[in-house]
Amino acid sequence: MTFSLVVRDGERFGIAASSSSPAVAARVAHLRPGIGAATSQNITDPTLGTSLLERLSDHGDPERALADVMGAARNANTIAYRQLTVLGRSGPGFAYSGAHTLGKHAWATADGAVAVGNMLSGEHIPGVLLDTYAAATGELEERLLTAMKAAVAAGGEEGPVYSAGMAVVAEVGWRVTDLRVDWAEDPVDRLGDLLDVWLPQRDDYVRRGLDPAASPSYGVPGDLR
Repeated sequence: MTFSLVVRDGERFGIAASSSSPAVAARVAHLRPGIGAATSQNITDPTLGTSLLERLSDHGDPERALADVMGAARNANTIAYRQLTVLGRSGPGFAYSGAHTLGKHAWATADGAVAVGNMLSGEHIPGVLLDTYAAATGELEERLLTAMKAAVAAGGEEGPVYSAGMAVVAEVGWRVTDLRVDWAEDPVDRLGDLLDVWLPQRDDYVRRGLDPAASPSYGVPGDLR
């Protein structure tokens, strides 16, 4: 019930996802600054995303991290219901779709990116995500959104989507962008509206974390500075 895109852009990692189920980004997206990014979807077990990043932190090899998690004893009876991706600091992304992945499902990988989906209108959707992202311009978040909109326009999921989100981690050590539309008739468009508000202020909020004395004030009610 989900399609997602995981990318690396220099020292940044980003994930965008959309689904017919609520609050998709709260369950699917996993990022760790300086380490990588992973998704756990389909019949979702969010602990698998955490496990992928822990393995990746141990040795830096995403393909090995995926094999480690797939082979863990506690996953033996359930891994066939999962759909996973993982991306590290170099090379391509890697993906897994278990035998019980729902509906039409597919994945595609490239250097610094991986896209995956289930309950899709067609197996071409991950390729649309990757190709559109690669051709897009602008900030990382804008490119993620452009790819998501193209995937929806190309058919997206078999049915309507109701939630969407994106997150980006950077060198500073936290999610510099973390936007979610947890339930709406047009979640990807609504996500774009949120990004229009957030992006001009993103770097100011990073500055607030790093150097509060030099950070800008937005003059909101109650601000006495």
